[in-house]
Amino acid sequence: MKARLASSYKETFHRPLLRLFLLILGAPLTLAVWFSVLAKRSHLETLTRPLEEDSRLKELEKAHRQKLYDSERNRRRFFGESLDPASIEAVVDRQMKKEFPAMKRKWIQEQLLEQGHEHTTFLSEMDRWWREKPLALLLGVLIVPILLVYSVPSLEFIAQRLLMMVFVIFGVTFIVFTLMYLSPSDPAINILGNQAAPASIENFRRVHGLDQPYLYQLWRTIKGIFTFDLGLSYEGNLPVVLSILRRFPVTLQLTLMALSISLLVALPAGIYAAVNSNSTFDHLFMLVALIGISIPSFWQGLLFILAFSIRLGWLPATYSAANHLSLLMPAFILGTVLMASVARMTRSSTLEVINEDYILTARSKGLPRRRVILRHAVPNALIPIITVIGLQLGGMLGGSAVTEKVFNISGVGSYIVDKQFVPDIPSIIAGVIYIAIILSVVNLAVDLLYSFIDPRIRSRIRSGQLK
Repeated sequence: MKARLASSYKETFHRPLLRLFLLILGAPLTLAVWFSVLAKRSHLETLTRPLEEDSRLKELEKAHRQKLYDSERNRRRFFGESLDPASIEAVVDRQMKKEFPAMKRKWIQEQLLEQGHEHTTFLSEMDRWWREKPLALLLGVLIVPILLVYSVPSLEFIAQRLLMMVFVIFGVTFIVFTLMYLSPSDPAINILGNQAAPASIENFRRVHGLDQPYLYQLWRTIKGIFTFDLGLSYEGNLPVVLSILRRFPVTLQLTLMALSISLLVALPAGIYAAVNSNSTFDHLFMLVALIGISIPSFWQGLLFILAFSIRLGWLPATYSAANHLSLLMPAFILGTVLMASVARMTRSSTLEVINEDYILTARSKGLPRRRVILRHAVPNALIPIITVIGLQLGGMLGGSAVTEKVFNISGVGSYIVDKQFVPDIPSIIAGVIYIAIILSVVNLAVDLLYSFIDPRIRSRIRSGQLK
């Protein structure tokens, strides 16, 4: 473990951002090692002084000076220039000032090394402390988890993605808050009305901190991210984090149902269309997929309500938590675009793979067609399909406001859209942070799925080539 920590510290120290974390969080260890380096260098200086007066160093200087003198004199003789000893000595003096100090340091270091006194740097001393001194674990207890994570390439890959997620959250928060602050719309007037008394408007601004300077409001928002307290909504005076958490289960349930319906239809249809390309099914499939991508969700939702709720009476027209069938129509509407996108991508990706040489080789060996497709073609075609699913899934979890509005679902998407018209700044900020977290987590899951499906990506992650 000590050797792992030592090598991990040396590797992470060369990265500017991580170096800052190591120096700050490991300040006690950093100071202890630095004082140790200073003590060793002071000791080396006392050993260096006698060497500077050593006759061997003077002989080395004399021999190098003579070498430079002979070289300059031969050069001048070759080009027919003046052989004046004074001018040659002047050139030699300039060259000695440039070259001999480095030669002198190198010679002294070699002599000290022969005596068992190696030149000490901060990293070499830190490496020695990690390997030899148990005190390093105590002084650097705060950076030990970081070093352990970065000593395992797969954990480092995940840590890098999580670190990027943090920067994305704070960056999005800063941009959205600044735009909302500069917006000409006044939440107090929008909520209380134009006829409200000036005293009521001022009291509203004071209660919600809208009369505070920009930097103070921004700091309060950023602090709320750490404490999971982004304040109260202007409309309803409810905690915004709690409001989103209450709406998240129904959004998650709707998204998972839409995803399940889409994949159950899109993957088999796309694979079958690719295997039977240019057939009647393939042409009909492409037409239906194009219609599925093009059709507006609200119009499709109204058609479904008219057909299956009003005329046939099979399904309820609006969502009810007590009736699970009420999610069937919204899930199908929400999954239509995903179904069409995944089906088209499955077809094109599978069609590209089945024309590769290794597929032809598998067929020539006499493998059954079904095994060739399912065992060799489909797994290699999954990377772009997973990319499309990840992008669509992040958008659905972020909230599908149109579908939720049509079917009267109190989900996250409709909540965020409603609050934008106030504008309810705490609610909007909370919604933006929620979407940023959802997209970051989905992207991380997609990256991990890549490594699970493709052995080449998994090998690059384990070897530390992919970060």
